[in-house]
Amino acid sequence: MLLNIAAVITLAVTQQTDTTVPVRPGMRLDVDNFGGEIVVKAWNQNSVRVQATHSSRDRIDVQVGASTVSLKAESRRGLAQMVEYQISAPAWMNLNLHGVSTDIEVDGAQGAVTAETVNGEVKCRGGSGQVSLKSVQGAVKLQNAKGHIDVYSVSDGLTLENVSGDISAETVSGDISLEGIESASVEVSTVSGDVTYEGSIKDGSHYRFATHNGDVTVAIPDKANVTVSVATFNGDFDSSFPVSVTNTTKHRFTFTIGSGNARLELETFNGDIRLRRPGQLHDKHHDQEDN
Repeated sequence: MLLNIAAVITLAVTQQTDTTVPVRPGMRLDVDNFGGEIVVKAWNQNSVRVQATHSSRDRIDVQVGASTVSLKAESRRGLAQMVEYQISAPAWMNLNLHGVSTDIEVDGAQGAVTAETVNGEVKCRGGSGQVSLKSVQGAVKLQNAKGHIDVYSVSDGLTLENVSGDISAETVSGDISLEGIESASVEVSTVSGDVTYEGSIKDGSHYRFATHNGDVTVAIPDKANVTVSVATFNGDFDSSFPVSVTNTTKHRFTFTIGSGNARLELETFNGDIRLRRPGQLHDKHHDQEDN
């Protein structure tokens, strides 16, 4: 009975807001949310539809300016504590999304995307130009994006799939996985976690993959021309194809594949470094299994 009463009370204070405003090309969508979620899905209309679930004590403030549409929830006590946003926006619209205890999801964006939260996951399918995804306590996943890519987390992993452009990916505690990458500049680092990469190695380009406590596994395309620098203090090096090691020091060595036009730096303090061919990325433990 008490549970039923609580459910009735909860339903009584929940409210739905449904608002649609017209927009024109070049405008940006700004959303600030303290707690809950922000979900933005692209559609083919030049308007923004905001569907929000929130307390009846809160009010969803939709402001349309010369260049922005801004959303913020307010209550009589200040900022609203919990709002669930479901937003439809034109695919071309740039997105600027911020939360505190908020999950953020974007689907189908074709413009610039900034999505940042303190405690929550960030997922983005799409985005071009400047794409920046950040979470302090939560995983970050980016798919089907192109441009200048900046992905960051403190206490969880990062996943990038089918992404092209200059890429920077950094986390303190978590694995970093990149697959289907087309890039001439990739910078990846984690303190505690594994790093995996499968993508292009282009002539004249630079790639760096580093972890302090974890393994690094990179798939090298068959016709790559790259100079590889390997550094590991407490770990092994393994390649599924023959390499000729030169310039060896105690914890670092280099070798060249093809003409060596690209640069590839692989570093770990406590972990193994593995080179594979495309399609072998998830076979990184085959040596242990064979023994």
